[in-house]
Amino acid sequence: MSPHMERLNWMPSPPLVPEDSPIDVQHLGRMTLGEPDLEIEVLALFSAQSHDLIARLASMPVDAAALAHTLKGSARAIGAFRVADAALGLETAMRNNGDLSYALSSLQDAVAEARATIDRMLNRS
Repeated sequence: MSPHMERLNWMPSPPLVPEDSPIDVQHLGRMTLGEPDLEIEVLALFSAQSHDLIARLASMPVDAAALAHTLKGSARAIGAFRVADAALGLETAMRNNGDLSYALSSLQDAVAEARATIDRMLNRS
């Protein structure tokens, strides 16, 4: 390897075929710079926040779009891409007069799956 190449800070690429998990642990590791304590902290925060947001979304308050958007961003940050996609689905349904019941149910399922995975990751199951 050339001296120039040795000075580069290499970052691992995401897998070509993502693992089939509600939490992309490789993405989480990149976002937390591989710090296990930070991973634990953000997973616990996401679990609590997503539980709260889903409870609030159940009644479809006037700020439901903002709540779904918040959940989407938080989910993307930790690698909970199914939750992010479902939150986007709810946002889209609200914007386009779509099936809110189906979109909310899909989001609730995705959050439940992610939270169960987080519990296992944090050894809380």
